[in-house]
Amino acid sequence: MHEVPITPQRPDGFDDLIEADALARYRLALTEAAEGFRGRTWWHVNSASEGGGVAELLRSLLGYVAAAGVDTRWVVIDGDPTFFEVTKRIHNRLHGAEGDRGPLGTPERAVYDATLRRELQALAGVVQPGDVVALHDPQTAGLIPLLTAAGAHVIWICHIGIDVPNELARDTWAFLLDEVRAADACVFTRGPYVWEGLDRSAVAIIPPCIDAASPKNVPMEHPTMEAVLAAAGVIEAPVGDPTVPLADGSSVRVRRRAEMLEHAPVPATAPLVVQVSRWDRLKDPLGVLTGFAAGVHPELGAHLVLAGPQVDTVSDDPEGAEAHSEVRAAWGALPHAERTRVHLASLPVDDLVENAVVVNALQRRADVVVQKSLAEGFGLTVTEAMWKERPVVGSRLGGIAEQIEHGRSGWLVDPTDLAGFGEALSTLLRDDQLALEIGHAARHRVRSRFLAPHFLSAHLELALRVSAP
Repeated sequence: MHEVPITPQRPDGFDDLIEADALARYRLALTEAAEGFRGRTWWHVNSASEGGGVAELLRSLLGYVAAAGVDTRWVVIDGDPTFFEVTKRIHNRLHGAEGDRGPLGTPERAVYDATLRRELQALAGVVQPGDVVALHDPQTAGLIPLLTAAGAHVIWICHIGIDVPNELARDTWAFLLDEVRAADACVFTRGPYVWEGLDRSAVAIIPPCIDAASPKNVPMEHPTMEAVLAAAGVIEAPVGDPTVPLADGSSVRVRRRAEMLEHAPVPATAPLVVQVSRWDRLKDPLGVLTGFAAGVHPELGAHLVLAGPQVDTVSDDPEGAEAHSEVRAAWGALPHAERTRVHLASLPVDDLVENAVVVNALQRRADVVVQKSLAEGFGLTVTEAMWKERPVVGSRLGGIAEQIEHGRSGWLVDPTDLAGFGEALSTLLRDDQLALEIGHAARHRVRSRFLAPHFLSAHLELALRVSAP
C-alpha cells in the first residue's frame, strides 16, 4: 500500500458555477467537517492512483477538503496481478457480465483475503480509533471488518452496479456480503444498484461528480484546443501554442504524442465523433467502431476517434491489453473507405495533467461524444462532455440514463442496436441546431446535479453522521 500526495485546492471557487442553495450547503459542510474532524483523519482507500473515474475523483476533489482544514489522506492498495485478476472478475460480474468466465471460489477467496491482510499492515499503525475510512469499490471491501475492529468508522463506496441484477451479480454479492454488512454505511451511485441483503437504513445514494476546475474540465479557447490536439498528434490543426492555463494559476504545455493507429490524421475541419474510455469490453469500443463505420454515411465527412490510455499504464485492469488488441484487429479488418475515417488514439499518462488537458481538448473538439457502454456504473465521461456543452449519445442504462434526458440533454440508445446508434449519430451530425440545444441543456443539468460541491457536501455530511459520538 502506498500513499498518494494530496495537493490542497482553494475550496471557494464555485460561487459562479452552482446554485445558491447548493453553495450554502457546501460551505456549511466544509465548516462543520473542519470542526468535526479535529484530531481525526478522513482516509480514502482505492486500488489505483491513475486510470479510471475513482482515481480521477479522488485526485481532483480531496484537495478542496484538505484546504478547508480537514486532515485528509489517500492510500492505494498494491495488489499483484493475481489479485487484480480476481477483482476484475468481481468487477465484471457485478455488472452482470461473465468477463473471463473464471470462478469465484475458495482459491480466489484466499488470494483476495491474503492480499488485503497484507495491505492492512500498512494502515495498522496510522489509522486511529475514531478516524473515518472511505473504502472504494470491491477491491477494498475485505478491509471493512479489519478496520472496524480497529475502531475506525468505515464507509464502503460502490461505484458500479447493474440495473436488473442477474445470477452472476447476486453470486458476486454473496462473495463480499459479509464484509460489506460490517460497514457503518454503504454508498451507491444509484438506487437500483443497492445490493439485496443490506440494511437500507445504512445505505446512502450519492452520485459522483466532475470538478469543473480540474485540468480535464478547465475552459479552453478554440485555438488552444486545436494546438493541444495537434501537439498530441491526434488531429491536423494549425500550428499554435499548446499551453493551457490551469485554475490554480499554473499552466501545462502538451509535448507528449499519442500512439495513433490510423490511415491518415484527422482532417482539421472534419466533423468528429469521440469516445474516451479505458480499453474495456464493457465500454464496447468494438460496437462503437462497427456502428459508426456502418451507420454514418461518408457524405457527412465525419471521423471517429476512439481514445484510451496506453495499455501498459493501468495496473488494476489486466484485460485492457486484450481489449485494445481486439479493437486494433477490428480496425484492420474494416474496408479501406471506412478505415480511413476511424482513428485509435492511445494517450500517454506519464503526466496526468497533460493527459487530462488532451482529453479536455478532444471532448471540446468533438461534434458528438459517445459512451456506448454495455454496462456503466455512472459514466463520468458523459458528465464531462455534457459540462462542455457537447451532445452525447449514450447507452440507455445505468448512470448514463441517470444523467441524460433523452432528446433534451442528450440521446439515449439501446447499447446493442448498432443501426439505431448510427442513426442517432447521423441525426446530431446533420442537425447543428438540435446539437446546440442539447449541449446547452446538458451543461445546465450538470450544473444543477453533478459538480464537486454536490458530491463533497453529501460525503462529508455522511462521514460526520456515522462518526458522531
